[in-house]
Amino acid sequence: MEKIEYRVLIKFFGLNDSTPTEIHTELLKVLEDDPREGRPKTATTPQIIQQVHDTVLDDRRVKVRAIAEAIGISKQRIGNSLHEELHMKKLCARWVPHLLTIDQNRIRMRISQVCLDRFKQNKMDFKRRFTTIDKNWIHHYTPEQKEQSKQWIEASGSAPKKAKMVPSAGKVMATVFWNCKGVLLIDYLQKDKTINSEYYCNLLDQLDAKIREKRPALKKKRIIFHQNNGRAHTSVLAMAKFNELKYELLEHPVYSPDLAPSGYYLFPNLKKPLAGKRFTSTDEAIAAVNGYFADFPESYFNNGIELLEKRWNKCIEVSGNHIEK
Repeated sequence: MEKIEYRVLIKFFGLNDSTPTEIHTELLKVLEDDPREGRPKTATTPQIIQQVHDTVLDDRRVKVRAIAEAIGISKQRIGNSLHEELHMKKLCARWVPHLLTIDQNRIRMRISQVCLDRFKQNKMDFKRRFTTIDKNWIHHYTPEQKEQSKQWIEASGSAPKKAKMVPSAGKVMATVFWNCKGVLLIDYLQKDKTINSEYYCNLLDQLDAKIREKRPALKKKRIIFHQNNGRAHTSVLAMAKFNELKYELLEHPVYSPDLAPSGYYLFPNLKKPLAGKRFTSTDEAIAAVNGYFADFPESYFNNGIELLEKRWNKCIEVSGNHIEK
C-alpha cells in the first residue's frame, strides 16, 4: 500500500473522531499481514520454526538477535516463532538446595507417595500426632529482603540504590520443635558449639517432656516425628532414642527443605520480621524470636502442616524435582 493510501485511511478515521491509539489499532488489524518490502515470505514456515527450535535446544541461553542473524530473518519473527509457535519463554535460573540426580528425583517421588498415603489414612489423626524439627541461624543483624526495600517513586524516576549488606557474625542457632498447635520447644545453641548425637538425644528427652506437659492428649499416642537427615539426627544413639520414646519416624529425602514445614513455611516467614533489625546481644535476638512465635494462633501452625499434602502431591507431579514457591 502506498503512503498516500495510509494517509487517506488515517484521515478517514480521524473524521470519525477516532483517537490516535484507536486509529493505530484499526490499521494494525487490517494491514499487519500485508506483504512489506524486504519481509521474507518464508519466515514462519515449518522448516524455519524447526530451525529456530533446534538452535534453542543446542544453546538454551542463545539470544534472539543471534538466532535472527544466523537464520536471516527479523528478531520480531524469531520472537513470534518462539512464543506463538513453539510456546517457549526465557526464564532466569533459580537457586535450589542441590542439583538432584535422576535417582534422587525418584527417591523424592517414592517418599512423597509413601508420606501421602500415610497422611490420607486419617488426616486429622496424622496432623494431631505429627511433630517436626529443624534448625536456623538467627543473626544479630539480617539485611532487608529485596521485597522489603520497595518504595514509591515518580513514574519518570529510577530505581533507588541500596548498598549490599551481609548478615552479622554474631548469631545463635535456633532448633525449633513444633506441631499443628504451636511451638513445643526452642533450643538456642551458641555459634561456637555444635549439635552432636548426645546433645540431640537430650533435646528429644526435653521434647518428650514438653509434649506430655503441653499436649496431654498425646500421652497415649505414638508421635509421628519428622526431621531432616543430619548426622546427629540419624546416628545410632538417635535411632535408639526414637525406639525408646516409641516415636514413628517419617521418612524424609535428602536435599529437600521444600518438603519440610520449617523449610518452606516456618523459617521463611520468620526471616521477614527480623530482616533489617539490629540486636545488640544474643539474648535480645532470642527474645525477638520467642515473641514472634508467641503472637500466632494455632491456625497459623496448622496451615503450615496442612501444606504438606499439597507439597507431596506437587513433588510427585513434577517427577521429584524441587517445588516452586
